[in-house]
Amino acid sequence: MLCLNTLTEKLTIVMEFSMHSRFLLRSLGTSLATCGLALTLVCGPAPASLAANPAYESTPQGAKAEQFVDHLLGQMTLEEKLGQMSQIPLNQQWDVSPDERILKGQVGSFLFITDAKEINRLQHLAVEHGPNHIPLIFGFDVIHGFRTIYPIPLALAASWDPADVERTQSMAAREASAVGVNWTFAPMVDIARDARWGRILEGAGEDPYLGSRMAEAQVRGFQGATIGSPDHILACVKHFAGYGAAEGGRDYDSVEISDNELWNVYLPPFKAAVDAGAGSVMSAYMDLNGVPATGNTFLLRDVLRDKWKFDGFVVSDWDSVLNLTTHGFASGPEDAAARAANAGVDMEMTSHVMRDHLADAVKKGLVKESTIDEAVRRILMMKYRLGLFQHPYVDLARVNEEEGSAAQHEASKVAAERTAVLLRNENNLLPLAKSVKSIAVIGPLADSKPDTMGSWSLAGDTAATVTVLQGIRNRFGSTATITSTKGVEIERGQPSIFDSQFPSPDPELKTDAEREAEFNHAIDLVKQADVSVLVLGEAQNMSGERASRLSLTLPGKQEQLLEAAVATGKPVVLVLLNARPLNITWASTHVPAILDAWYPGTEGGNAVAALLAGDANPGGKLPVTWPRSVGQVPIFYAHNLTQIPNDRDAMYWDGLSAPLYPFGYGLSYTSFRLSNLKVSAPSVKSGGSLKVSVDVANVGSVAGDEVVQLYTHQRSGSASRPARELKGFERVSVKPGEQRTVTLTLNTKDLGFWSEATHRWSIEPGMFDLWIGTDSTAKDHAIFTVLP
Repeated sequence: MLCLNTLTEKLTIVMEFSMHSRFLLRSLGTSLATCGLALTLVCGPAPASLAANPAYESTPQGAKAEQFVDHLLGQMTLEEKLGQMSQIPLNQQWDVSPDERILKGQVGSFLFITDAKEINRLQHLAVEHGPNHIPLIFGFDVIHGFRTIYPIPLALAASWDPADVERTQSMAAREASAVGVNWTFAPMVDIARDARWGRILEGAGEDPYLGSRMAEAQVRGFQGATIGSPDHILACVKHFAGYGAAEGGRDYDSVEISDNELWNVYLPPFKAAVDAGAGSVMSAYMDLNGVPATGNTFLLRDVLRDKWKFDGFVVSDWDSVLNLTTHGFASGPEDAAARAANAGVDMEMTSHVMRDHLADAVKKGLVKESTIDEAVRRILMMKYRLGLFQHPYVDLARVNEEEGSAAQHEASKVAAERTAVLLRNENNLLPLAKSVKSIAVIGPLADSKPDTMGSWSLAGDTAATVTVLQGIRNRFGSTATITSTKGVEIERGQPSIFDSQFPSPDPELKTDAEREAEFNHAIDLVKQADVSVLVLGEAQNMSGERASRLSLTLPGKQEQLLEAAVATGKPVVLVLLNARPLNITWASTHVPAILDAWYPGTEGGNAVAALLAGDANPGGKLPVTWPRSVGQVPIFYAHNLTQIPNDRDAMYWDGLSAPLYPFGYGLSYTSFRLSNLKVSAPSVKSGGSLKVSVDVANVGSVAGDEVVQLYTHQRSGSASRPARELKGFERVSVKPGEQRTVTLTLNTKDLGFWSEATHRWSIEPGMFDLWIGTDSTAKDHAIFTVLP
């Protein structure tokens, strides 16, 4: 009895001599698949390089992808087409088993599965026994890493280095693809200007220009040069659109934003991701100006398809098709299915009203079958472009090679070092002096692995994660005595929707007496140490989806612990583990050194220790404006001039309205001087570009990175424009005593905007201000004119 591998190889040889044999293979597909299923136990699954899909092989060699997909689509029943539009989660109970769904052609994708062997088993079932032998696409939330966790996306944006971000997401894709995950639900490119919103961590912050550059970088990182690149996965840009502007920062709540904000602030990162080649887009949960995004024809057809010419497919967010009824938008499941399909949703995540009701909707004339065909064609085309018809199976040998490899851990450490932001460093407390002989590491997050990884680490290797305490012991343990305790404990008052999958540690102190004793013990350790590192912030389940907050204070009694530690008079370093700006207004004037490490990931502890030791120099910059008080949010730098532009810091009578730290802010262990600002010409024609250069000198004693930032303001036009807008940046490394010239290209297309007065996008001629500096308060100034 022949092994299937041998049989497939022999048939492949025969097919080279006979075109008819290619179609014969498809007619023999069922019997061959049955043989293969039985023989897999003996021979093992065919290697990915030899796995031949009957449907793919039935198409003449050299046929275009469109012909292949059209041919396949023509053989499918309506029910099978609707199956391709259905995505089923495998982390829930089922009424019908996944195997049965596959055999009946009732599923096109699974999510929440990361076991390579099970992925292969399900894929074999689909390819060898499913109707038309169509491969499945397996999705998972690879947000900032897979088994190896990288800094959260907001932290990645703090690197201000798109090349770094691209490399990071490429590494994440490499690890995820090794187990058979071929689709991630990232990047999230929602602009967020309200730190109360829990999902601010998943995006790039407040600015559409920085957000656009990070969106492009992440798409390239996940997908590679082209869709289907080896060791890469399909990106899914989310949440289209406006999700980050939820009322009150309350996740899922409605969004009411003007056309001006939509086109100039919230849509540009999506457009950048689409232009970068993103293969899929996810519709959002919420109502946008009264119309749910998942049933929003304006967004999904008028903008995405017609205006931007997006040729990938659209997937709904979790249950969002079904919830068109919950919103009071659709009258019932059939109406919800019809509205979503007609609006432009191609695949339904989790709920199954499209699979269950669209056939009847077609019969009733509520949805055209051609609309269904368009959706399925886009899904099949993406599976083809991913190479799933040619190579549907996982090479199991790759799993052990890639998961948690030394290269992954090194990349995670470097990313964490480059994303940390130094917020304060009085009297150069950092890096720690070599004379330090004892360090107290204090705080509820100091030795918490999940809270070092951060939210959306669902497949992460918790055991392999290095906490800040572990990192400090690794780096300083041979030269200093390391003591540690929690001091206080924190917990989220309400359960997180992810607690069952990825919980933070439960509190262990049960009585007030135990809590008081622990607090006092922590302060005793501070008194005994040469220096103390307090690791404070939020537990990872306090941010993320459905994790919005009323306040931005340090949870629990962390503030009291911090103040008591400072009151000892001993040097204190505050290390923040967080996913949003927190209220550290007191700390900003009382704690000598503050390092924001965000949620730094698997190698976060080693990275923080390297930064504290000076082995690495902080070079990150804030991708958000940092408020003094929750009463300031939403807060952002790109405000309009308004009636009293010169008194922006005194807009409240009971406190400063200025931010605690401006957008783009971040310190270094060295000092830089910017000088000799030059603009290549005093004017430029619309459609052209200018060169803007500045000299960057490192006037300190150690090497470091600076981020040169370019801001502009249009003085007059058809509509008022923000006082400043980021239009260029570059992160540059400079040795001590060295001076480098940084040249940025200012494209006039980046000066265009959508005008409420003209209702169109254009580059308007006029005079512009230009600033170069190291944050949004940049001082070096020039002017130029844009000509028609």
